[in-house]
Amino acid sequence: MTAVAKRDAPVSDDRGTLAKMVMSLLDHWKLGTEDQAALLGLAASNRAALARYRKGEAIGSSRDQYERVGHLLGIHKSLRLLFPHNRDLAYRWMTTRNKAFDNRTPIEVIKDWGFAGLLMVRAYLDRARGV
Repeated sequence: MTAVAKRDAPVSDDRGTLAKMVMSLLDHWKLGTEDQAALLGLAASNRAALARYRKGEAIGSSRDQYERVGHLLGIHKSLRLLFPHNRDLAYRWMTTRNKAFDNRTPIEVIKDWGFAGLLMVRAYLDRARGV
């Protein structure tokens, strides 16, 4: 194994851990395959990538996908902080209609607006937390 390969291994391991974490989160949110793929910036038909991530294969190396995972985990953190005694609400929030989003769900906002929608949802929760 070369020095470069040794240096890259922990990064790949970290991305595999991130993949498992985000897939677990998407399961807690009870999202279908199409919604899971959309949140990760994948084609709706890319079930193979979702299956690989679920097994812990490293999340895609594109900056877009890596940042999406970070924002999704940030959204989860905000929801857990906003609803510390109501885990069910924290997990259900992403699929619940919200007046702040014109009576659409946060998932719909992200699907409609893409990465910008993800940022909108995260910013909304950050403001709610006073961050």
